[in-house]
Amino acid sequence: MRHGRGGGFREFAAGRSGHLYRSACLLASGDTHLAEDLVQETLGRMYLRWGRISRIDNPAAYAQTVLVRAFLTHQRRRSAGERPVGELPDPGAPAAGGEDPALRLTLLEALGRLAPKDRAVLVLRYWEDRSVEETADAMNTSSAAVRTRTSRALARLREQLGGSLSAFADL
Repeated sequence: MRHGRGGGFREFAAGRSGHLYRSACLLASGDTHLAEDLVQETLGRMYLRWGRISRIDNPAAYAQTVLVRAFLTHQRRRSAGERPVGELPDPGAPAAGGEDPALRLTLLEALGRLAPKDRAVLVLRYWEDRSVEETADAMNTSSAAVRTRTSRALARLREQLGGSLSAFADL
């Protein structure tokens, strides 16, 4: 049996694809089709270089970096900002698993109005829980630029959400 390039890749892809997909959904502001495309592109790039990647310390972090860079490249190429929506959620439907769909939609919509790099820095810093240095490396920029972009992106997010977020914070 020949193991070749795909030896450990199948296990890696199976174990990481769910996490990559969730991150891609946040980057794509809930556009699941774009998220699937980004994950597919990420895994394709990883497969082509798997012999070298499997020898690095943290292939999972490398995959997240590839995902973010694929997203940013896609955003630069994108000619239109419109996205089709198949169905609107039913606001009267009960939430599954204790989720708050109104809050989720509000946050995804607000993330979608941010610039792609602002969205990427927030996803990396707060969803992926990466350090400033790791985020800078993933975005191919300086640590100071990450700190500045994070601060400005959070301010824009707060400005967009305004008082609307407090309506969902009934704890």
